[in-house]
Amino acid sequence: MADGRRADPLVRETTGLTSAEAARRLRVHGPNEIPSRPPTPVWRRVLQQLRDPLILVLLVAAALTIATGDLSDAAVILLVIVVNTVVGVVQEVRAEQAVRALSAMSAPEARVVRDGAERSVPAAEVVPGDLVLLAEGDIVPADGKVVDAAQLLADESSLTGESVPVEKAPDADGPRGTVSAGTVVVRGRGRMEVTATGAAGALGRIAALMGTGPGLTPLQRRLVRFGRVLAAAVVVLCAVVLALGLVRGQPVELMIVAAISLAVAAVPESLPAVVTLSLALGARRMADRRAIVRRLPAVETLGSVTVIATDKTGTLTEGRMAAERLWTPHGGATVTGEGYAPEGGVLRDGRTVGVDDAPDLAALLRVAMLCNDAALQPPRGASEGDEGTAERRAVPDGSDEWSALGDPTEAALLVAGARLGLDRQELDRTLPRVGEIPFDSGRKRMTTVHRRPGGGVLIACKGAPEALLRPDVLSDGPETLSRAAAEAERLARHGYRVLAVASAERRTAQQPPSWESGLSLLGLVGIVDPPRSRSAGTMAACKRAGIVPVLITGDHPLTARAVAERLGIASRDEEVTTGRLIREGRAGDLTGVRVFARTTPEQKLDIVEAWRGAGHVVAMTGDGVNDGPALRRADIGVAMGRRGTEVARQAADLVLADDNPGTIVAAVEEGRRVYDNVRRFLLYGLAGGTAEILVMLFGPFLGMPLPLLPAQILWINLLTHGIPGVALGAEPVAPDAMRRPPRPPEESVLGAGLWPRILLMGAFIATVTLVVGVWARETGRPWQSMLFLVLGATQLGVALGSRARPGSLANPFLLVAVGAALALQVAGVYLPPLQELLGTQPLAPADLVIAFLLSGLGHVVMRLQTRLRPERSPGIAPHDSGGGTEGFGRGLVGGLRELRDGKSGETRRLR
Repeated sequence: MADGRRADPLVRETTGLTSAEAARRLRVHGPNEIPSRPPTPVWRRVLQQLRDPLILVLLVAAALTIATGDLSDAAVILLVIVVNTVVGVVQEVRAEQAVRALSAMSAPEARVVRDGAERSVPAAEVVPGDLVLLAEGDIVPADGKVVDAAQLLADESSLTGESVPVEKAPDADGPRGTVSAGTVVVRGRGRMEVTATGAAGALGRIAALMGTGPGLTPLQRRLVRFGRVLAAAVVVLCAVVLALGLVRGQPVELMIVAAISLAVAAVPESLPAVVTLSLALGARRMADRRAIVRRLPAVETLGSVTVIATDKTGTLTEGRMAAERLWTPHGGATVTGEGYAPEGGVLRDGRTVGVDDAPDLAALLRVAMLCNDAALQPPRGASEGDEGTAERRAVPDGSDEWSALGDPTEAALLVAGARLGLDRQELDRTLPRVGEIPFDSGRKRMTTVHRRPGGGVLIACKGAPEALLRPDVLSDGPETLSRAAAEAERLARHGYRVLAVASAERRTAQQPPSWESGLSLLGLVGIVDPPRSRSAGTMAACKRAGIVPVLITGDHPLTARAVAERLGIASRDEEVTTGRLIREGRAGDLTGVRVFARTTPEQKLDIVEAWRGAGHVVAMTGDGVNDGPALRRADIGVAMGRRGTEVARQAADLVLADDNPGTIVAAVEEGRRVYDNVRRFLLYGLAGGTAEILVMLFGPFLGMPLPLLPAQILWINLLTHGIPGVALGAEPVAPDAMRRPPRPPEESVLGAGLWPRILLMGAFIATVTLVVGVWARETGRPWQSMLFLVLGATQLGVALGSRARPGSLANPFLLVAVGAALALQVAGVYLPPLQELLGTQPLAPADLVIAFLLSGLGHVVMRLQTRLRPERSPGIAPHDSGGGTEGFGRGLVGGLRELRDGKSGETRRLR
């Protein structure tokens, strides 16, 4: 059947298959369905969560704490692991349920001829050889050969990316003679003989390309590397502490417990909870924007994106045809408005015109509406009686939209006429159709004849410019035809599909051959699949954020260039690379191109792989079946939920339930917030761990044999890395997050200057703590208790100084968490049960005040460090920094002013 010839003796032209033969073929070929992956069992999801390297480190830390007898700290670590796992699994399950709720795009029923009679069967029971009946509005259930057609037109944009519907004809070569599963009949009727079903069809071949996904996300890869480095560093440092203690004569058992406690304290066990909380908050914010996050790590991945490759039809554009440009010999005009709703207008010379203001435009669109077989359907809730009245009624609940039946190009003409003020029903009533010559691909035009109220007839004709702008069709002079041809060429260069419209008034209809001669040109209509209202802003925001946009479409190169130019993706001079050039190996470096046209699903996959191979983090957006493989293979796939196909939704990591491309920008912002908060926590948590290790290393050299007891180390770790550390994951997005370029894909999570900042803050906390300990010891105070209190309180001061928007109530959870942790730290010195557990002594009120004042330096230094190194700190924009001595001076002055005012530069800008 691949050659299109009828070779099946059991298939009859009129009676189709017998029921028995259809049942046999169903057993042989299987259901007409794309094989889907079985649902992942819960136990496998749990194991996937536990395979995270940091979770493995925590499991080891929990085992070590149990070995030391510290069951309370072990319980906290295990609780973090359980919460992290539960949140991840629940999010994945809920996202899959939400995506299944959107799965309504496949054809549920099909009309077939069996045993000589028409019957309706489930689409899954269609078999090769079935004779299927097609009518306007039907979803094609399987691949097949057209055997009969009457003005049959199919929208194949979901499969090919082509925005213009394709006319179908029996025995035609190539795509014109075949139909594919999942495409939609927009006009006419016909019959097809099924040639392939399920996995053997076009949908199945594309689904086969969707193998494995991209693997670990950028954040996961960074955390894997970080976990390895951290584990090695902790083991080495704790071994050094153990050795020094033994050299100084400390008991072996005590030093082993101290070394293990220090190892546990150095591991930021709250990091998985911080990451999970940040991702969960991002997923919730995305849900509020009607975006379904299918995998939690996808939220952060968008924040890492350096390239966004996007489909055109239905993604950046509305996926419909719109008459946007009008031209008559008297001048041009522009049609405004969105969708198929009549709301909008026609602009000429900057002002809105109507029927009485522009008779030439009225004549053009009147004939275009008469020579037309499409229809507009008002939304539910609008009046079904008078279309002219219904056209101007708002949708009560906003749940439905205007829709079109028939050829989308003809529907676009109806919308343009309605926006000028013409009434289709009134036209049909006053100028009823009495004859027609239907459109066909050979003539490339359509002609209708209408009876005029006062007698005589009106002949209306529309078609391709090359079929109408000819002396044998039009009676206009050579100058008019030349002007019209030049305008048609100009519109075509800008990506418009151009229609010419002509008419004539006759006393009688005469014979059909005479209808298409001696006509008068009324003008041209430029039709295009218009960009969504938010698409240009989305692309501009991506470019401001340093993300490279790339357009990949199956549509015509001129259309692709026009859309790319209008949305700012590429300039007019930029070359468009086609799928044929890629296939022939003449496309060159694919990462040097911004616009691709006439691409196949395999080529979309190749383009995404080329960018990923060059070290970029790639996001792919799309809605069609042909986008599925690229969506699956990209670092993150973003699918349209309403217009998108089931294949696209299942392949994506993020599904936009309202098809709003602007949500992508919000998702990128959320991703950057997540990554900033992870780095913010690492700076805070690792600085504290570094300080504890330095105190244990240098304390003995300053006359303090064992600066901290094992229980004291674990208590400080529990309070600082616990709720305050997790609360840092809820920090809001920095105001200028989308004005920063994306971080380099291979940059470490501790890169961009974070390591030096961690060491600097750790050294400062340790210095303050050791100075207090030495002073207390020399003055006869309980030095170990003061050292214990100052070490914990100074770390909490650093937590407050790490805020994205200090001086505001943007994250009150952190304020409460730090306050509670500080109260518990003080309680460890004064409450008798805790004194016995931790080995502390009560401090005099004056000593407590001194400890608080010194620990407040942690907040001061953290804010100064943020101001002095804004280009490398989380959430701070590069343009705030200065170079050299001048930049240092500005940062120092700004930091001191900030401390004086109690407000950050970001907060002042917001206010």
